[in-house]
Amino acid sequence: MDYPQDFVWSSAGRGTAFVAEINKLIDELPALKQDAVKAELDHLASLANNAVLVSAEQVCPTMGIDLEGLEGVQDVLLMLALDYPQAFERVAVQASLNRRTGGKNWSAFQFDDDGKAWALDDEAARAAFVADAIEILNLPVHRKREADWYRAVRVHAITGEETELVQATIYVEDRAASELTFGASEGLERQVFQRVLEVGIACNPAERVVEICAAGGKKVRDEYAQAFSKHFAPGSEPPVEAPRREVLLNTLRSQPDFSVEPADGVERVEVSSLDFFSTGGGFARFEKRGDGETIYQFLDRRLAQVSPIKAGGWQIVSATLRIVMAPQDSKRRRTLTVTLRAPNTTTIPNKTEVDRQLVLQLLERWNLIAPPAPEPDVIEDG
Repeated sequence: MDYPQDFVWSSAGRGTAFVAEINKLIDELPALKQDAVKAELDHLASLANNAVLVSAEQVCPTMGIDLEGLEGVQDVLLMLALDYPQAFERVAVQASLNRRTGGKNWSAFQFDDDGKAWALDDEAARAAFVADAIEILNLPVHRKREADWYRAVRVHAITGEETELVQATIYVEDRAASELTFGASEGLERQVFQRVLEVGIACNPAERVVEICAAGGKKVRDEYAQAFSKHFAPGSEPPVEAPRREVLLNTLRSQPDFSVEPADGVERVEVSSLDFFSTGGGFARFEKRGDGETIYQFLDRRLAQVSPIKAGGWQIVSATLRIVMAPQDSKRRRTLTVTLRAPNTTTIPNKTEVDRQLVLQLLERWNLIAPPAPEPDVIEDG
């Protein structure tokens, strides 16, 4: 498609010289080609929003694609579509994954911080994981499949800290569908086309969290998590599902009243560490070391009014709680450790489902996590 080099770029809005030139070029194409071009332009327009721009900022730097100097999301999308088609598709998939994070087709799984590295770059492990994914989908082995592995950068909403994720999108040929269309004979025909299923995986080795975005319900996502554990972290304990809930760390700006009931079986609760972020860009971390005083007493004794709890310009961005369980049935006391990170990360003790539910109940009671949001009805673009 040839186009002139002397558009009136300063024009704006419908009916301007620039738009007229574009429409003129499209009108000169054959009818079927016009439809194809307009369909592509409609697709670009559907992606032109701030969420997609954020996704481009997550994906493009790890691929060596510089977005500096580009003017807005439309400029970014057009550049990617023309020069980096693979990056363009990754950005679209990333936007879909970001939009569904925390929704009904998404789950996050927390591994123990046991110091054992994940084999995320092992090609054999990747191939075995994709093979298991096909089995989980319960589709015939002859169905076409493709897995796109790539790296993305997630930026912390408060601190601006960057975390590199390893992500994968698994595409699988789904069962065929059909629709009416006008065929070569110009009459109505029923056309059969092959649909594509997508499964999204986001791995955060720093926080030992794996996020899985896939339809099919909790049971299916549990199976994906088990397959991930088997192939990429065989030496670690299997993960537990962790909720994506907003954490309410301002509750910890003063010594909380950790109310417990006899049925909880909790002996005591303590804040063992607090992490602070300054509006000027500074970080501070305080940990409780002795049994003689709480972390709040220590900060008051040593820092008084300049403590980040009392001084202005500091936010709590992370906190760790130690929940000491009373000994029961001749068993020794044990400790459940949970870390809360702003804005919405909660580590859950990698123990039993009973422990997990107890911790969630306690965090809600202590006003440290927000109630679960109602499930939105999300309709994905076909």
